[in-house]
Amino acid sequence: MSETTTAAEVAAPHRYTAALAADIEARWQDFWEKDGTYEAPNATGELAGDPELVARPKKFIMDMFPYPSGAGLHVGHPLGFIATDVYARHQRMTGHNVLHTLGFDAFGLPAEQYAVQTGTHPRVSTEANIVNMRRQLRRLGLGHDPRRSVETIDPAYYKWTQWIFLQIFNSWYDPEADAARPIDTLVAQFEAGTRPTPDGRPWAELSDTERADILGEYRLAYASDAPVNWCPGLGTVLANEEVTAEGRSERGNYPVFKAKLRQWNMRITAYADRLLRDLDALDWPEAIKLQQRNWIGRSEGARVDFPVGDEKITVFTTRQDTLFGATYMVLAPEHPLIAGSEDGDTTGTIVPGAWPEGTHDVWTGGHATPREAVAAYRKQAAAKSDLERQAEAKDKTGVFTGAFATNPVSGEQVPVFIADYVLMGYGTGAIMAVPAHDTRDFAFARAFELPMRCVVEPTDGRGTDPATWDDAFASYDAKIINSSGDSISLDGLGVTEAKAKITDWLAGRGIGEGTVNFRLRDWLFSRQRYWGEPFPIVYDEDGVAHALPESMLPLELPEVEDYSPRTFDPDDADTQPETPLSRNEDWVNVELDLGDGRGVRRYRRETNTMPNWAGSCWYELRYLDPHNDDALVDPDVEQYWMGPRDGQPAGGVDLYVGGAEHAVLHLLYARFWSKVLHDLGHVSSSEPFHKLYNQGMIQAFVYRDSRGIAVPAAEVEERDGAYYYQGDKVSRLLGKMGKSLKNAVTPDEICAEYGADTLRLYEMAMGPLDVSRPWDTRAVVGQYRLLQRLWRNVVDEATGEVTVADVPESDIDVDTLRALHKAIDGVGQDLANLRFNTAIAKVTELNNHLTKTGGPVPRTVAERLVLLIAPLAPHIAEELWRKLGHTDSVVHADFPVADPAYVVDETVTCVVQIKGKVKARLEVAPSISDADLEATALAEPAVVAALNGADIRKVIVRAPKLVNIVPA
Repeated sequence: MSETTTAAEVAAPHRYTAALAADIEARWQDFWEKDGTYEAPNATGELAGDPELVARPKKFIMDMFPYPSGAGLHVGHPLGFIATDVYARHQRMTGHNVLHTLGFDAFGLPAEQYAVQTGTHPRVSTEANIVNMRRQLRRLGLGHDPRRSVETIDPAYYKWTQWIFLQIFNSWYDPEADAARPIDTLVAQFEAGTRPTPDGRPWAELSDTERADILGEYRLAYASDAPVNWCPGLGTVLANEEVTAEGRSERGNYPVFKAKLRQWNMRITAYADRLLRDLDALDWPEAIKLQQRNWIGRSEGARVDFPVGDEKITVFTTRQDTLFGATYMVLAPEHPLIAGSEDGDTTGTIVPGAWPEGTHDVWTGGHATPREAVAAYRKQAAAKSDLERQAEAKDKTGVFTGAFATNPVSGEQVPVFIADYVLMGYGTGAIMAVPAHDTRDFAFARAFELPMRCVVEPTDGRGTDPATWDDAFASYDAKIINSSGDSISLDGLGVTEAKAKITDWLAGRGIGEGTVNFRLRDWLFSRQRYWGEPFPIVYDEDGVAHALPESMLPLELPEVEDYSPRTFDPDDADTQPETPLSRNEDWVNVELDLGDGRGVRRYRRETNTMPNWAGSCWYELRYLDPHNDDALVDPDVEQYWMGPRDGQPAGGVDLYVGGAEHAVLHLLYARFWSKVLHDLGHVSSSEPFHKLYNQGMIQAFVYRDSRGIAVPAAEVEERDGAYYYQGDKVSRLLGKMGKSLKNAVTPDEICAEYGADTLRLYEMAMGPLDVSRPWDTRAVVGQYRLLQRLWRNVVDEATGEVTVADVPESDIDVDTLRALHKAIDGVGQDLANLRFNTAIAKVTELNNHLTKTGGPVPRTVAERLVLLIAPLAPHIAEELWRKLGHTDSVVHADFPVADPAYVVDETVTCVVQIKGKVKARLEVAPSISDADLEATALAEPAVVAALNGADIRKVIVRAPKLVNIVPA
């Protein structure tokens, strides 16, 4: 006996230990890979000649793309991966053709920042991270089809990301068709004159630049000068969704400012109605649907024009019935009529050079001229986030522009202000302020001593003089007052009637119309980074954008000496981005023949790159057909895996598991791309993901010292309910798990100590999949012991021989059969409905029953027990299945079917009550009738004694569980 060998190991050399688990798991992982166990055949080719496979129902199961972090996985990361693997295994065993694979979303800022810090090319570090993560994921025994795995950084993959971009670029949204159509169909309308050009000139008389500008107003992918979120500290612009509520970047926590830059955008707003409407067909959590509905933000109202000098201010309002109450206007600081020159000297169209006579001192902000006041205020507003600007702060800020607009219904001249509580991201970036009936307008009017007019009669007894009010009065259930002009009166009408009447009046005079507005803004699609997909766009000498022909795809990312975008002082808003790609002049400036009949011409490439969301907008489609060099996806393959069917009218992935944090980012963007591709006829599915499931988070305790700095959780000691690190007391708080918090536990650690099957079981047993749960390494041993008991029920620990008994089912005791079939029924339902924690509890209950009965376990019972645990702990199940004499893989074995006769209890307990108090409990057949149960209850000696001869007024029977007797 060696110094490290225990007596127990000598006595039980074939005991299930971590070492044995490691051996079993490595062998079966090698077997699955060599055998192609998890390869899912497509509907064409492989399936065509196999009627049995063709007849199988399909199941497409996906996880959200992981990013290949250099830190690798901690035990929180695989929670969703293990869950989808368990579900996929159960679906295979119930006769489905299952597609389950995993790729890597590998473009993005983290790798680029690492490259900047270390000088390592982002491809080198990213590919090394992918290798490490593949190793970690393989060790968990995940049943992915390895042939279908993709990486967004592979040129063979992003060739099709670029191709999709070009489909979107070469499309427009046709309102009449309510769908995207090729841009050529729009050009044909202009050429034929059925759609007039903006200035009425024939299409043939327009220059290339003029045509490009017109088409740019329609294209679904377009470049424009627009307000953007500029982050000097990162040297790039950010999408709204990448900016925190505090107005800082998600990555790096740098300040974010509003700036106007020329950027690529996706016209996702064209699909706002469909994105909203089609949510109803999806099997998604209501919380996610609500987030998308709120983000899209549909509201019905009216567009109203307010003349101001030679210009007009257009507002969108949902309360056009209060138009007579508009006593001033407010523009967003970024409004085009307040546009500033590049040197910051505001020269807005409506901003005069001097204050009008009689301007109130509080309106000027203490500045000598409107231009000075506006310029200073715009700079102040640029430093605030949208959320900060919309916050219900007590003090409202703003400044008078020096201009007056005309209220179109009353003819009254109303002052025009700019204020940061109005955003360009909603409506038109301008509001008509009705301070008597809007809380924010009320506060602003009080702060700037502006007039208020009550036009909706209060119903709370406050009277009609706003000067006496503490706050605005807002109601949709009141009468309109003080709203009469020369040509229209709304007085006495209800809100709904008034809105309809004023909308018709506005439309009749060409100064407004009923319209629908959305909170959703177009998707900013440019990034000033290196590590992203290059745009397949070039510009000619006139600055006109041209699409590269498909034959030139992929446009590969070139080498550059410096990967970092030019960054600036994080607080310096007056800066402009400089992209890494622009430094490679040989790549940027090219001579190309685009195949448009113009021959070889000189062009300049687009030097922005696509955002990291691009590759994940469509990856579900590439999983279907990853090696197709001729098409995005074979239409028959896409139809088979994702096409519409009963219960899934929009098609899509059957189950998609991932974090709720992507509700208005990835999920919304992917839906948009899917709809464009569907409209253009490239796919049959109009939605990418039919069923969405959000897994919870595995949390861990964070320990901090007196300075608030996290200390290594593994080195903290607990004494008398307190926690100490190196002798000093530390605080403990449940939070995220991560390297920076020094509380990460890697799956490699747990696999080494207990085995991958134990880790899988523990993560699935911790609680319901959709709730967060705390990690406790000490509790892992519970699932380890379950596997040890399972092993002992099949294998002799001393000899390694199988110990099961070959007995006919008729010789198995009824209690065991009932325990078996109840487990089969319950586990099957639980696995199908992602209730993995309760499935494990039922397997444990059956296994414990077999342990307690003593003696050899009947072979048929042992085999079905192995099949029950196979989706959850596949390695040990595969090993035991082989030991039990089977030569086929347990992965494709049939899941057991329960015998209903054993699932139903032989008897159930019936409670007999008299005057609501329990007097007896009867064991009766589940199928007993009401009449028989009543007779049995009345004959029960305890009931007879309790009644003591009293007459019975009523007997209430709820067979088989309740009899309630009411004496007279």
